[in-house]
Amino acid sequence: MRNLFVSFLLMLSVAANAVSKGGIMESPRQRLVVLTDIENEPDDAQSIVRLLLYSNEIDIRGLVATTSTHMRFQVAPQTILNSIEAYAKVRGNLMLHAEGYPDAEALKAVTCAGLPLYGMNGVGKGKDSDGSELIIRELKREDDRPLWVTAWGGTNVLAQALWKLQQTVSQKELLRLVSKLRVYTISDQDDSGSWIRKNFPSVFYIVSPGAYAHATWIGMNCNAPLADNEVVSADWLTRNIQQNHGPLGLCYPDVAYGMEGDTPSFLGLIRNGLNNMEHPDWGSWGGRYELYLPDYNFYGDMKEYTGIPIEQETRPIWTNADDSIVVLKDGKKQSTKGFHETIYRWRTDYQNDFAARMDWSIKPYAEANHNPIAKVSLLTGIAPYGKDNATPQPIKGFTVKSGSVFTLDAAGSYDPDGDAISYDWIVYPEAGTYKKMLQRYDATNMRRFRVQAPVVKKPEMLHIILRVVDKGEPRLATYKRIVIEVKP
Repeated sequence: MRNLFVSFLLMLSVAANAVSKGGIMESPRQRLVVLTDIENEPDDAQSIVRLLLYSNEIDIRGLVATTSTHMRFQVAPQTILNSIEAYAKVRGNLMLHAEGYPDAEALKAVTCAGLPLYGMNGVGKGKDSDGSELIIRELKREDDRPLWVTAWGGTNVLAQALWKLQQTVSQKELLRLVSKLRVYTISDQDDSGSWIRKNFPSVFYIVSPGAYAHATWIGMNCNAPLADNEVVSADWLTRNIQQNHGPLGLCYPDVAYGMEGDTPSFLGLIRNGLNNMEHPDWGSWGGRYELYLPDYNFYGDMKEYTGIPIEQETRPIWTNADDSIVVLKDGKKQSTKGFHETIYRWRTDYQNDFAARMDWSIKPYAEANHNPIAKVSLLTGIAPYGKDNATPQPIKGFTVKSGSVFTLDAAGSYDPDGDAISYDWIVYPEAGTYKKMLQRYDATNMRRFRVQAPVVKKPEMLHIILRVVDKGEPRLATYKRIVIEVKP
């Protein structure tokens, strides 16, 4: 099922080389509406702080306070507004580092609430809210970009918007509007999520239903033997986020159950050269997901804990997928495989990036670190060994012959602060169709990367990711994803 979007595989993220002042790729900002049961526990407030630091990279169209199974009869938009007030105090400094940070008043204008009702009790005639009306307006807006709705709590505000559209527009128009919708929920936190998936089977929907321990998003903060656990520790958060980091740092509460469990829902929308959430099976900071009909027995029943019964899905959804990762630890190669790995494999990078942006909120440009610029060319006329007669070509999408050798070159990559940079070439088999190892001719930390295409009997897709890391403080990464079609 992962090849549902094969026709789009040559729409490569390596095509764009333009960057913003802060070093992030200039591609269209994704529209986002957040549904949050903020005040249920501290992690929603933590995620709001991070989201505001990336508000130049994501087009925030709505911040909606909602209920959830953990907070059924109240909503707390004021907590969102408090964080925006803190953002207002540092926006001027953030603008020294990157363009596009929205005015605080504009963010306040799209902050609202759903009804203080739980789940499907808040869906139906007379159950409209400021939040559900906002979603309808955004879906109807003349905008070619999809509308992402991320649910950090319950989804009944979205369910009400869809219910009303079903009552008020033609079937053809309903299908058109629904086709613009992209949903990423942090598990099911009320009973409206399954209702949406059953009644609107064409909705693009990312979710790990059932027990939280069986959810991909746990990779954001879980303690794992091969994960970078230090960067999600209370001490790291104190030093890099909370203490001596201005008004937004003061808005970031201590961890209670887990750090920022909701953040993966928007991490994949950040324009870093790796992320492309139109293709959840490609993998991103927000995890990797595949489209299939899951067996509900795997996820575990949440009824005793949340009151939400889990039922067999009636159609394929984007849900858990496994990544295998290999690390060098204590001088030995160690490996692990699982769905949490699809997020925590990037943990050092997304936490360092967060820390750097928090520095942006208080420091002048010269005293903070900024993302390196990653560039890639395809070299032709180059042998695995021996004399090079190479000609660089810009990559816009290319095919290679079965068994042939090709070379990628990161020449032109640089750091805007003048820091030294390192190169890391990552072959990502789970994101492509060819699952076996590739023959490499160079070490992965060289500027050039020579590799032999596999011998294939049918067309296969390879994903190779260039990760460029600077040696500033904290060390920051930028990526280029190269998607290669191998033909027999």
